[in-house]
Amino acid sequence: MTTDLITRLEKIVGPRFVSGAAEERYLYSMDQGTMPPSEPDVVVMPANTEEVQQVVRLANELKVPIVPMGAGLVLSGLTRALRGGIILDMKRMNHIIEVNPQSRYAVIEGGAAQGMLKSYLKKHHPQLKHSMPDAPPIATLAGNICIHGSGHLSVLGGSHSDMLTGMEVVLPSGEIVRTGSCSVAGEWFGRSPLPDLSGLFLGWSGTTGIVTKLGIKLFPSYKHNDVLVFVAEDADQMPDMISKLTSTQVAEDMTPWMTPKPDWAKGFLHINIAYGAHTKKELTFKRNLLQASVKKYIDDKVAGFLPLPAPQKGRFLQIPSPDLVRFADLRKGGGFEYVGAIMAIEHFPQAYRAGLEIAEKYNVSYSLGARIIGAGHSMMFFFAYAFNRADAEDVKRASDALEATNTAALAMGGIPWKAEQPAQQQIIDQMDPETFALMGRIRSVLDPNGIMNPGNWEK
Repeated sequence: MTTDLITRLEKIVGPRFVSGAAEERYLYSMDQGTMPPSEPDVVVMPANTEEVQQVVRLANELKVPIVPMGAGLVLSGLTRALRGGIILDMKRMNHIIEVNPQSRYAVIEGGAAQGMLKSYLKKHHPQLKHSMPDAPPIATLAGNICIHGSGHLSVLGGSHSDMLTGMEVVLPSGEIVRTGSCSVAGEWFGRSPLPDLSGLFLGWSGTTGIVTKLGIKLFPSYKHNDVLVFVAEDADQMPDMISKLTSTQVAEDMTPWMTPKPDWAKGFLHINIAYGAHTKKELTFKRNLLQASVKKYIDDKVAGFLPLPAPQKGRFLQIPSPDLVRFADLRKGGGFEYVGAIMAIEHFPQAYRAGLEIAEKYNVSYSLGARIIGAGHSMMFFFAYAFNRADAEDVKRASDALEATNTAALAMGGIPWKAEQPAQQQIIDQMDPETFALMGRIRSVLDPNGIMNPGNWEK
C-alpha cells in the first residue's frame, strides 16, 4: 500500500514534496521531548488548502491515518504518527494573506511561523505586533494557538487561543469549513456573536481537522518599552503580589521565574514585568502604577525591585526570551521537555514547592516559572527539565519527573498543558465521564473513519 500511497500523493503535491525514505521517516518520528519515536509511512508537504483537501480524501479512501504538523516543536510528541500513515507537514503553507491595521488582525496560512509574522509586521506595519511564545521563531502560529499557547502579550490578551478571530479548516471528511466572522462577512475580525465552532479545533491535538488559515489579533507596538523585576523570598506571598501587579492592568507580560543558576538567583522568586508606552511620560506613569501596587511589600522589607542597568534590560526585553533556549541545552544532547500546568494563581506556592521536591527526588536539571494569563485569571506554571537524549538514564529520569509533575499538577487543581499521550490518560481518568463521552461523540461525527491523529485523546 505504501508504494501506491506515495504514487498517488505525488500526483497531488508533486514528487519533490513526498517522501517515504527511511531518513525522512526517522526525522519525523519524534520531537525534542521524552516520548519514544513512532515513524510515519510517508511525509507530504502540501502547498495550499485544495492539496490538503485531496490528501485527506485520499487518506479516507485508503483508511490511512494522517497527522498534521507545524514546526514539530510541541515537545510532548503530539505530532508522532502513533499508528503510522501520513505526516502532513504544513511548512509550505506559510503566507501572510492580510493585515488589517484598523481592526488590528492578521490572516495567515496554517504553516506561517512566528518569526515570519514578526518580520513582516516590523517591515510593513511597524505600529503593530502579535503575541509571541518563548519558542524558536520557526514555531507556527497555528500550532501554538491550537494548543492554547501563551506569549509575551498574554497578560494583555489572554491565551493565544483567546486571540484567535476565525479559522479555515479541512475536516476529516475532506470538507472545508470556516469559523468566526469570516464564515458570514468574509472579514476576520472576530468569533462573536456566532456559535463558536472554533473550539472544535482548539486543544484537540489535530484529531478533529487541519487548520489551513486563521485570523489572529494584533496589538499596538510601542515606541518605548521597559521591564521591572520584582524579587521576593516567600512563595506564600506570591499570589497576592501577582494579583496586585495585574490589577494595575498596564503590564503586557508577567513571568515569575525561579532557578538554581546563576548562584545569585538561587532561593529567590523573581517576577519579570514587561510594559510599554507611546511616550516616555506614559511609560513613567505605568511604572509608577506598578511600583505603587506592591508598595506594602517594599515598605515591609520583604520584597523589592531589582536594580537593572540599562544594558542589562535588553536581555529581559528580548522576544522571544533566549533564556529558555539556553537552559534547554544545559545537559547537551538535544533533550528538553516541560509540564506547563494551567492553574489558578493561588496554587503558586504549592506548585513551586512540588517542583523543588520533584527535581530533588529525580535528580534532574530544572527551571521553574510561570506566565500569568489575563489579569491574573490563571497562570501557566512550568516545570522544565533538560536532559541528554544520548543518555538513556538521563532520559528516564526526566520522563519519570514529568509523570510525577503531571500527577502533582492534577492533584493541586491544575491541568497539564499540551499533554503528551500518558498525561492525556491521566487527564481523562480525572475528567467528568460525560465530558469525555461528548468528546468521543464529536470525533465520531467529524471523523467516522478514525484517520485523524489516532492514539490521542483516547482511552
